[in-house]
Amino acid sequence: MSTVLSELVGILGLERIEENIFRGQSQNLGWGRVFGGQVIGQALAAAEQTVPSERSVHSLHGYFMRPGDSEAAIAYLVDPIRDGRSFTTRRVVAVQDGKAIFNLSASFQITEDGYDHQDAEMPEVVGPESLLSDRALAQRYLERMPAKVVDTIPAIMRERFVAERPIEVRPISPNDPLKPKAGEPIRRAWFRTNGELPDVASVHQYLLAYASDFQLLGTALDPHGASWMQPHMQVASLDHAMWFHRPFRFDDWLLYDMHSPTSSGARGLAQGRFFTRDGTLVATTMQEGLMRDRRSS
Repeated sequence: MSTVLSELVGILGLERIEENIFRGQSQNLGWGRVFGGQVIGQALAAAEQTVPSERSVHSLHGYFMRPGDSEAAIAYLVDPIRDGRSFTTRRVVAVQDGKAIFNLSASFQITEDGYDHQDAEMPEVVGPESLLSDRALAQRYLERMPAKVVDTIPAIMRERFVAERPIEVRPISPNDPLKPKAGEPIRRAWFRTNGELPDVASVHQYLLAYASDFQLLGTALDPHGASWMQPHMQVASLDHAMWFHRPFRFDDWLLYDMHSPTSSGARGLAQGRFFTRDGTLVATTMQEGLMRDRRSS
């Protein structure tokens, strides 16, 4: 396990303060704000620690309410709403400086046998071995930019742009976020952790929830030739939903197939599906986000 991945796993583990109160720290990704996927993963981890071990998460729904400060701790308050015979429901509120920044509802289920079908087909794409990672692509983008343009980007942002990452992402058809071109509202990329994970299913689920926030909203920006890295764009996740269908390992490659069906009212909607290499659908995501072009507002 790489150092940066080990750090992330530790951060998602949380510190238990009281029976239903947890405290989490943040990885500073260089943007000053807490990465939304981190709050999703930590809130899920907080909920899971109050649930019987034989039950695993099958769905989560969250709302982002305020940006979080990456330099300050976050308190996670768990409300044990329901403990049923088969399902357990938890609500989690992430609080910073006395204000809620994120709200999560998650449902957990015992392992059961039942009907099983999969209508979704994994798209035909090239394998991850022949593709460059997003980190390698970022380095290439910076090298191709004029020095006077690179100098306008804060040093910490440039460093984080090319830094080692806990999740390795290999885009199928990459689009330079510094000089985006308009294209279809479709993104596909291979994802896996930067190192081997323990044989604990919940750890793989936390990390997939964390990673599911990467690139998803960008799919709704692609038809407009826009990027969250452009100074005139205000981009932020508003809500996030996720369903876990089948067991998986996140230290093996998963294909994230993303599509944006619509955008309007300065908001974009995106949906995603995670497939194993053999085409098994293991998780589905949905997200709506703010996409405000300050030049027109």
